[in-house]
Amino acid sequence: MAAETIRHWVEEDGVKRIHLVGETPADVRDTMIEGESGILNISPPWFKPEYEPSKRRITWPNGAVGLVFSGANPEQLRGPQCEKAWCDELASFKYVRETWDNLLFGLRLGENPQVMVTTTPKPISLIKEIRTAAGTVLTTGSTYENVSNLTPIFFQNIISKYEGTSKGGQEIYGEELEQSPSALWVRSNIELYRVEKIPPLVRVGIAIDPAVTSHVDSNETGIIVGGIGEDGHGYIFGDKSGRMAPLAWAKKAIDAYNDYQGDLVIGEVNNGGDLIETTLRMVDPHVSYKSVHATKGKYTRAEPISALYEQGKIHHVGRFATLEDQMCTWEPGDESPDRVDALVWLLTELFLRKQGRMVVLNKKRLGL
Repeated sequence: MAAETIRHWVEEDGVKRIHLVGETPADVRDTMIEGESGILNISPPWFKPEYEPSKRRITWPNGAVGLVFSGANPEQLRGPQCEKAWCDELASFKYVRETWDNLLFGLRLGENPQVMVTTTPKPISLIKEIRTAAGTVLTTGSTYENVSNLTPIFFQNIISKYEGTSKGGQEIYGEELEQSPSALWVRSNIELYRVEKIPPLVRVGIAIDPAVTSHVDSNETGIIVGGIGEDGHGYIFGDKSGRMAPLAWAKKAIDAYNDYQGDLVIGEVNNGGDLIETTLRMVDPHVSYKSVHATKGKYTRAEPISALYEQGKIHHVGRFATLEDQMCTWEPGDESPDRVDALVWLLTELFLRKQGRMVVLNKKRLGL
């Protein structure tokens, strides 16, 4: 449907500039352009575009150009302009909001700029925003509508397995779920216990889960700020995460440490080794720092933290859309996002490691 729409825009409507955006450059090539129902295969011989992978573009006989971008590198979308765009599997993009925002900044040519999104409706906040935005036209489809193009074996082995499940609702019927079926965190719980103001605190921490590299395709460095209140509950009130060079994330962490009168900076050292402490002390030689080392799997570490959320003992002060999307869409077995890792390290340190001694050490915060 999307490839045929692209063809119509170019052949019938005279559109000249199109952006093609997939999860990775390989996804754009293998699915959107060269796939069985991609642009090249649905184009007639007399109007078949030329694909130049090294230039990241396809060019039609009438001069129309489609440029290739990916959700793994949203910075490439800064500057280029277009009349129309096609995003495939937007809900799975690594940097979904950054990619979407940069795409819209360049969607400014022609009389009717439009973007077409084809995606499994995963429960992330951006998809909800797009669905309810003025001007959005929503079309949904079931896998059963495509039965004539699929082998019976697929239905026997795959469809029957998920039919009647929440996963099946998402994957088979295109239903938007509130969260991933196997996610440890429940979006409604986060919403239920959300607060608007930071209460009096007895301890404040900043947790860092560093990326191994800092180039444009790197993972994010997770930096989460939170504390324990006088009521014994946990409060999350800062998400400073992003793709940054070491000195940049160190400065962000130290700024948060100073702004919130932090007691401790926690760094996960499985990948970074001594890098975290060395870099932090370049910014502030006197920062209170503790390194933590993963000896358990991510799921094992995260499970007791999700239980604290379920018990209503953790509160988000305000909204953290990207962090909350990651919490409610990460499924055990998948690589956990860096913001979630930092969150787990922070709350593990604040709640599960010698909490009584830590509160005593911070009598000064209470004026005792």
